[in-house]
Amino acid sequence: MLYFDPRLSQSGFISCHNLSLGGTDNLPTSIGHGCHEGPINAPTVLDAGYNLAQFWDARAEDLKAQAGGPIANPGEMASSHTLAIDVVNSITEYREAAQAVFGQHSLSIELVTTAIAEFERTLVTPNSRFDLWLKGNLGALSDQELAGYELFKSAGCASCRNGPAVGGRSFMKFGIVKPDETSNPAVGQFAVTAEDVDLNRFKVPTLRNIELTCPYFHDGLVYSLHEAVAIMDEFQLGPAFTSWWPS
Repeated sequence: MLYFDPRLSQSGFISCHNLSLGGTDNLPTSIGHGCHEGPINAPTVLDAGYNLAQFWDARAEDLKAQAGGPIANPGEMASSHTLAIDVVNSITEYREAAQAVFGQHSLSIELVTTAIAEFERTLVTPNSRFDLWLKGNLGALSDQELAGYELFKSAGCASCRNGPAVGGRSFMKFGIVKPDETSNPAVGQFAVTAEDVDLNRFKVPTLRNIELTCPYFHDGLVYSLHEAVAIMDEFQLGPAFTSWWPS
């Protein structure tokens, strides 16, 4: 209920990530309160419970810490924790839910973020064809897909894209082989640590549901998976895939 409720925002129109759009908003960078355009692409909430930390720069250690951020962010939902809690506690159904779930007469920001995080942990997406292949269904992937998986491993992609969400478990500098020269203001973990080593170091996103979560990268500038792979080849690998591109 809380995840989908726009009344947590100041305008009463903004709620959490759209699950029908792959758990994102399919925009290069998100639009918040008053049509404010944020500086960074919205990562998917699907399978986010597997992430090592939340947000591209890891400023939230878990889903619970992340859930409270957008509510009070002036560029996103633009409310405050105090106002949001006043609103939900004015609603009979939420007071009843607080009693039934938490044994409390009313909700607090602590309980609201706990509830949202617990819901988000259910947003797992198992049983893809790749999962079925891993479980022993050898016919679940085509020969071309199997060849792609072998290349994915041999080129080193699996060193960052691994685990149950095929990503989300590590942070990597964007622009290892070739420096990133885009004008996007996001600076990665440097914004949190102020350490030079963390400049342009971002969370490695999950590959699950990747066809649904375009555009790609922290700046959201690329809509094509083919182009995204080519950019990774150019900026991160050095190149490794040149001979594989179709004419």
